[in-house]
Amino acid sequence: MPADQTAILAEVADMLYAIRDHSGVDGEITMSTTFQDDLEMESIDVVSLAGRLQVRFGNTVNFAQFIAGLDLESARHLRVGQLVEHIAAALDSADAEPGRVGTPA
Repeated sequence: MPADQTAILAEVADMLYAIRDHSGVDGEITMSTTFQDDLEMESIDVVSLAGRLQVRFGNTVNFAQFIAGLDLESARHLRVGQLVEHIAAALDSADAEPGRVGTPA
């Protein structure tokens, strides 16, 4: 069963609201929200997000590897939706591995 991107978006949005403490966040976080322009995230915020993703998804979602695969311009304009899609693909891939069931809680 494919990962639910709506549920993933809700989880990521909750993480982002907690990290930014709602400062710099105007309105709802959507798939088109950008990390730099809309959320005004700084490097320490990105590190915090990576840690939260690690706690939630374990090694299934490798945020550092995802970011490392982007060129500078793509990283500057990264949208929340791109991260959600990456998480969904990682979860789908993990579920497809033989002997692996479900995602970590």
